[in-house]
Amino acid sequence: MSAGDVQMQELKAVADRLGIQCQPEIKADEVDPELLNRLPLTFARANAILPLREADGIIRVAVSSAAGMLQLDELRLLFGVPIEAVLVPAPLLADVINLVYAGVSGTAREVLQELQAEDLSTIATELNNPTDLLDLSDEAPVIRLLNSILSEAVKERVSDIHIEPYERDLLVRFRIDGILYEKLSPPKIIQDALVSRIKIMAGLNIAEKRLPQDGRIRVLVAGRDVDIRVSILPTYYGERAVLRLLDKKKGVLSLADIGLGAHGERTLERMLSRTSGIILVTGPTGSGKSTTLYAALNRVNSTEKNIITIEDPIEYQIRGIGQIQVNAKIDLTFASGLRSILRQDPDIIMVGEIRDAETAEIAIQASLTGHLVLSTLHTNDAATAVTRLVDMGIEPFMIASSLSAVVAQRLVRVICPHCREEYRPVEQYAGITLPDKLYRGRGCDACFGLGTLGRTAIYEIMPVDQELCSMIIRRSHSGEIKEYAIAHGMKTLRDDGLARAAAGITTIEEVLRVTQDDYADVPL
Repeated sequence: MSAGDVQMQELKAVADRLGIQCQPEIKADEVDPELLNRLPLTFARANAILPLREADGIIRVAVSSAAGMLQLDELRLLFGVPIEAVLVPAPLLADVINLVYAGVSGTAREVLQELQAEDLSTIATELNNPTDLLDLSDEAPVIRLLNSILSEAVKERVSDIHIEPYERDLLVRFRIDGILYEKLSPPKIIQDALVSRIKIMAGLNIAEKRLPQDGRIRVLVAGRDVDIRVSILPTYYGERAVLRLLDKKKGVLSLADIGLGAHGERTLERMLSRTSGIILVTGPTGSGKSTTLYAALNRVNSTEKNIITIEDPIEYQIRGIGQIQVNAKIDLTFASGLRSILRQDPDIIMVGEIRDAETAEIAIQASLTGHLVLSTLHTNDAATAVTRLVDMGIEPFMIASSLSAVVAQRLVRVICPHCREEYRPVEQYAGITLPDKLYRGRGCDACFGLGTLGRTAIYEIMPVDQELCSMIIRRSHSGEIKEYAIAHGMKTLRDDGLARAAAGITTIEEVLRVTQDDYADVPL
């Protein structure tokens, strides 16, 4: 008998003892928002009780324990109609409570309308940090506006919030799946109050308005632990704030989850099984390199290995791995931290980014002395990583001796599965043979009308064999290296992307958009 079957039997047994029905699943769309407006979130959470829907003069209510049953009389008085309880699993009920109350809380635009009716010049900014933003619906308008912006951002899968001051207005934009969208334009007069509130939450100096500042905020939004990196930058029209959201609930992905494909996963696992050498992950900022590194670390993590990382910043804490945060103020750089790591008897080292020749040289020396090193480099494709290291001043023979593989990647938006439709392409692209049918998203409620829902990565993986080592020592051009790798089975970023477009995972336009830098000489 599976664990799920055992849990169901236990749930039915408890329902029988309480004399009520058992309902193993509930969905957010079963809940009537009108009922939620009459029941405070704090009461629903504290008593694990949620009104679902009224039918035939009876309100059906979900509970998860006997404690919820004790509050049925209060609900009868509150709603003035008979109450019928059903028993649901406790974790499910908690998730649904968070989800549905997030849906009925005031949107940023609604809060902004309220705020515009107030005396904006007297708005206060000094309030304590919240425990959960959903609990603060009755606070000062600017506080509620920021909380609503954060809540909507989490709900809409936003990676970055931009708060941008201009001469006569203030603009809030959301980055969703790599693309910026304008969200709302608050009145210019609340600019300082809004930025000050962000500073207070991030523990920054609210009096300093001439210098850039960086900080972090950790909040709960609908029960989800969200870590926010804050950057404040002074501009001509005032301070500009960018908030990067990291949802802790998502956690570290596995190699199977990041979109490598069966062949790519086997290739990377073979490289990770080595005891020495360096594996580089390349791509522009925001291409998912850190996610790939964390997935690789998750794959090799075990009690038998000593794994130490130096990162800027540390995005996820992984049990069993020693993680060091770069701190330029005390001269803890990638290079100096890497030197210290080598005195800690490591088996595997992860360097967040190779930014200079000193870090590159130490990382390569470490890989040559019996350590497996993982790191990232900013290049457009896999082959260019070699010439980038040479340009940094690293001797070609050292690169050839240490480099195990280079992984280049980009992020592409995934077609929303709820509104995906098939179509026959009519537009032609130079040098590209299109399949008979492709796919796109129409736009629906699930994807907020965008037609895309989430992102996945496309890859090119270049293992370094003996012939490539010889080419590196001969200082072959990156174009020659790429031609050789393709001839020996490497699938390019565009080839991988086109295969995913043909499979209905992403669109042809998205693939061409993210790979255009690699084909600047090819007309689209």
